[in-house]
Amino acid sequence: MGIQDSVKQINNQESEANKSLLVNNAAMLKRSSIPDSHRRVADGYMIIKKIFGFPFVQCKISESEREYLAKYDFNLLEFTTQKQIEEELEILKKWNNSVNTELKEASDKIINIRVKELKHLIATNYVTVSSEIYNGYRALERYFEAISKYCND
Repeated sequence: MGIQDSVKQINNQESEANKSLLVNNAAMLKRSSIPDSHRRVADGYMIIKKIFGFPFVQCKISESEREYLAKYDFNLLEFTTQKQIEEELEILKKWNNSVNTELKEASDKIINIRVKELKHLIATNYVTVSSEIYNGYRALERYFEAISKYCND
């Protein structure tokens, strides 16, 4: 029984390692669809985060930026769920890969507005976030960590 248990344990470990490898490979393939503008924004965010530990500038978005988000039917970051942010990021990636220059520009502008909102939420220790239901800022931060070349985690 001891040998059989050891063999089962080794097989389970190999199976888990293979699953992990498949997930990582899928993530790597998916990363190739990330627009360069998203990577630049993520790199800038991660550099500031690595040097200072957090964004030290409390940069609020302007009223015109709020209106711009509303024009495309996006909520403020502090009122978005993780699922909404994930869907929004997929939309922004599609827009960025579009032949329509207006959509590309909108994608770039919205991702810049989003990083500005994220910096503000982190600098204020998320005090404006009214509920744990609205945790889209976490998904956005994880997205930036995943695509940045300056994140070694």
